[in-house]
Amino acid sequence: MISLVGALRRWPRSASSRILLVLGLGVLLAQVVSSAIWLTQWRADTERNVQEMSRHMAFRVAATVQFFTELPISYRHVVLDQLRDMGGTRFFVTLNHEEIEINDLPESPLKDKVVQQFRDVLAAQLGINDGLKVAFSRPSDLHVIKNDILLLDLPDRWGSQSLLLGKSEAPILVIQVPIAPEQWLYLATLMPDPDFLESNTPLSRERLLSLLISLAVMLLFGVWIVRSLTRPLRRLAEAAESFGRGEARALPETGSRELETTARAFNAMQLRIQRYLDDRERLFASISHDLKTPITRLRLRAELLDDDAERDAFCRDLEDLDMLVKGALQSVKETDIHENRVEVDLQRMLCYMRDGAALAGKVVTVTGEQREPFLGKPLALRRCLGNLVDNALYYGGRAEINIQDDSKGLEITVSDRGPGIPAAQLERVFAPYTRLAGSQSAHPGMGLGLSIARNIARAHGGDITLANREGAGLVVRLTLPR
Repeated sequence: MISLVGALRRWPRSASSRILLVLGLGVLLAQVVSSAIWLTQWRADTERNVQEMSRHMAFRVAATVQFFTELPISYRHVVLDQLRDMGGTRFFVTLNHEEIEINDLPESPLKDKVVQQFRDVLAAQLGINDGLKVAFSRPSDLHVIKNDILLLDLPDRWGSQSLLLGKSEAPILVIQVPIAPEQWLYLATLMPDPDFLESNTPLSRERLLSLLISLAVMLLFGVWIVRSLTRPLRRLAEAAESFGRGEARALPETGSRELETTARAFNAMQLRIQRYLDDRERLFASISHDLKTPITRLRLRAELLDDDAERDAFCRDLEDLDMLVKGALQSVKETDIHENRVEVDLQRMLCYMRDGAALAGKVVTVTGEQREPFLGKPLALRRCLGNLVDNALYYGGRAEINIQDDSKGLEITVSDRGPGIPAAQLERVFAPYTRLAGSQSAHPGMGLGLSIARNIARAHGGDITLANREGAGLVVRLTLPR
């Protein structure tokens, strides 16, 4: 499992690299499989040819042995002298008074098949089983006539008339048949294929080089094809990223049928989304414009209040409302109000929320202390904290807020005594438009509060997590690093 995970981590991320890797592995696997099949067939053909060659040679050896054994003893040396002087057979034949020790070649499957083929044919044709010796020897180490005489010690015409040595190291088949007490018929011959015992692999350097060349050529064409196929995907990704930044860019509707259809659909989608954003912007512009007049009237009436505390409270609320109106258009365009980061007193902001909740008969407690201001966007943070406090007040009836401040950042927890959230749903509620069963008909919202709050927290480098409170209720933890 660990090795599989490691291999997946090293797997290329780009589509072009993956396609080229798969193509290369496919071609390499096809070459390996085809070479294995060819090598198996080659070995089978070689084995079959060696068996046929051995069978024919064995019948010729059997005929030669039968010919010499049927000759009168007094004529055998005469025939041997004629063969030695004039040739006429491809066998080197001698009559020896002792068994010649042959330094046999190492065992191999083909050698064993040849030896067994000669034994079977000689046993079937001549009835020879006991005392038959079949072995292979190198010419430089071949003993003839006597154990202390080598083939190289004989005159050249003796071997050239019969063995026809073409390659100095071609293996020589030696057969010794006892034809009388202390008399052995000695036959030595070359196989028709003198290289059949060579262990050289047919996968030569030239063949391997041709495989590498074909793989390289395929990869070159593969790079060209893959680049031509993935280039429209890169253009699509760049266009989508540009559109996400508010820069609409039409894709060229060219290429294959699939690419043309994709580009046409993307361009149509851009056009529909842009029309929707324009309509929403115009609607919000008209609403924000209509709100300016009553805000101005309320500010003028607030100035007429005699109570200084009431006047200040009204003015603060109107300033907040004015900021909401000014940021409405920008909020519609990019889902986030553009604000400069300034030093924000979050404790004071929470105290304002506590006072506002008290006017509505709700209980909000604020404990802890903020040691120094936090650098952030005030309107966005107010919206984030307001959503958390509103949820606690709605579901739990009251909100308990605790502030913990240190050099690393702020941690604000908002706790309630409501019904809580099932453990399996703690992450799901952050998805936009998510409403838990049983609360959809009662809560007036649309399921965006927690999603917006988490987005604001993460835009400040922090996060929001949920946990069920012991007994009953929910604990919302907002972390804001400095």
